[in-house]
Amino acid sequence: EVQLVESGGGSVQSGGSLRLSCAVSGYTTSSYCMGWFRQAPGKEREGVAGIGRDGRIRYADSVKGRFTISQDNAKSIVYLQMDSLESEDTAMYYCAADRCVLGLELGLVRSSTYAYWGQGTQVTVSS
Repeated sequence: EVQLVESGGGSVQSGGSLRLSCAVSGYTTSSYCMGWFRQAPGKEREGVAGIGRDGRIRYADSVKGRFTISQDNAKSIVYLQMDSLESEDTAMYYCAADRCVLGLELGLVRSSTYAYWGQGTQVTVSS
């Protein structure tokens, strides 16, 4: 059974940093695409960053240059390093996974790519 558990959320002031972690079980991270999404109250879920089976990475324009996705296949953990946080980054952040084709890029930040989701971790940025 595929399970994803996020951690690392919290409250931080604008300009600060947080690192989210997604611990995965039930599969090998190197064989799946992984994504980070977020959803703020009253808004649709938004793709933040994704990493493909071949290491290809995609970011939403709103986080480029500030967020970094990475994975440690030995530990089966996917990270989202978030720097220069802004109040607009406040949301529930979700980790997602699924098998995907090699070469996928645009789909890495699309919800429809992923079948498996974690429960989420809250990030609150105060100005």
